[in-house]
Amino acid sequence: MPVSDNKNINQKSDLELIAFYKQTDNLELLGILYNRYIHLVYGVSLKYLKNPDESQDAAMQVFEKLIESLKKHDIKNFKSWLHVTTRNHCLMELRSRKTRGLKTDADLSLVSDMEFETSEHHNSELKLENDLALMKKCMEKLPEDQKKCIALFYLEQRSYKEVSLLAKFDLKKVKSFIQNGKRNIKICIENNRE
Repeated sequence: MPVSDNKNINQKSDLELIAFYKQTDNLELLGILYNRYIHLVYGVSLKYLKNPDESQDAAMQVFEKLIESLKKHDIKNFKSWLHVTTRNHCLMELRSRKTRGLKTDADLSLVSDMEFETSEHHNSELKLENDLALMKKCMEKLPEDQKKCIALFYLEQRSYKEVSLLAKFDLKKVKSFIQNGKRNIKICIENNRE
């Protein structure tokens, strides 16, 4: 039965969704987990990478990894596991940049970030929460074609070819919708952040 036919699927716990995913390989289940935790993954990514665009990309990459990772691990607390997975992804990205000789804002502030005063940390979390809510709001404002392609590509982890078949657009249009959708989300966030 397709997940969308089951009205109670959104009430399932994280572990129930993961178990169901392991049995069925149904990517819609990962889409539900994605919607539950995109704010957490983006927030952790932003904490380490210090760049909203890079953090959005990292969030997408972490969820792309879940397709195989969830099958390999016996997870007891998904939220904690996802937090650690995201942190490790960001640290690997920062390490990779250092080996390539790239300097980023994150390199300069990583150590000081871990020594936040309580009030500064609280203010940072409030700003992050606002940024995450804004990102979700901006995703909803996309034109339907862009929103559909982005949802299939990122939430359901479909390839460009699969998106093309499912959305009934040619491959060039799919790539254009995804690229323009990402750009529109970034512009919307920047315009509404001030």
